[in-house]
Amino acid sequence: MCRHLAYLGPEEPLGRLLLQPPHSLYQQSWAPRRQRHGTVNADGFGVGWYAEGDPVPARYRRAGPIWADQSLTDLARVVRSGAVLAAVRDATLSGADAEAAAAPFAAGPWLFSHNGAVRGWPDSLAPLVQGLPAVDMLSLEARNDSALVWALVLARLRGGDQEGQALADTVLEVAAAAPASRLNLLLTNGEAIAATAWGDTLWYLSRPGGGTVVASEPYDDDPHWQEVPDRTLLAASRTDVLLTPLKEPDDILTPAPPASAKEPRT
Repeated sequence: MCRHLAYLGPEEPLGRLLLQPPHSLYQQSWAPRRQRHGTVNADGFGVGWYAEGDPVPARYRRAGPIWADQSLTDLARVVRSGAVLAAVRDATLSGADAEAAAAPFAAGPWLFSHNGAVRGWPDSLAPLVQGLPAVDMLSLEARNDSALVWALVLARLRGGDQEGQALADTVLEVAAAAPASRLNLLLTNGEAIAATAWGDTLWYLSRPGGGTVVASEPYDDDPHWQEVPDRTLLAASRTDVLLTPLKEPDDILTPAPPASAKEPRT
């Protein structure tokens, strides 16, 4: 459920990234080609972007389907940006949070999206709440699994973790508490993209001089799109993409023999 996309590169009109490609995020809202769970992403949408010289992104979100919004086309025609994160939503459970539940979630310089679902929500993640600051719980944007996963990521970012480490550790924590969850997370600070492939599809396209796109599925038939293997952490800049395998929670909990080289926590 849900489809999302992040872009870093030369400034582009939002419409060229989100509306015009033949299999754009707009098209994916009713005709995704590679979505493994759900069929229509009509429970809201959102786009966040960065303006030059301002580290805090702007957002435009709505509770309804992207095709029903009559203002987005004009907005996407004139707004240009070199850093974008957008999503179309298929809600796991019905709720009253409407626009507030639509990604991207935002705080400070960060934009965040979750493509997936937490198994056993909300009971399965209740034990993790006690590790979050009270003010973060009281200021949750919505009462859904994605908003709480964002709170877990944000607590790590505010604690000093780098973006990729914050995503990797959150995926492991949630996967241990709620096995069989789908946790494709997408995060940007306007200068880099971090993402996880954990239970659903993830692709990237990196073109010399053309920037980097990370998305749930390709928005066109460019043969240079690369699929990200499941259980992988992706870190991308405007020119480079790095893939790192993620360990399963059981691998972390099982004592390992002494290693001669220091291993990353992922």
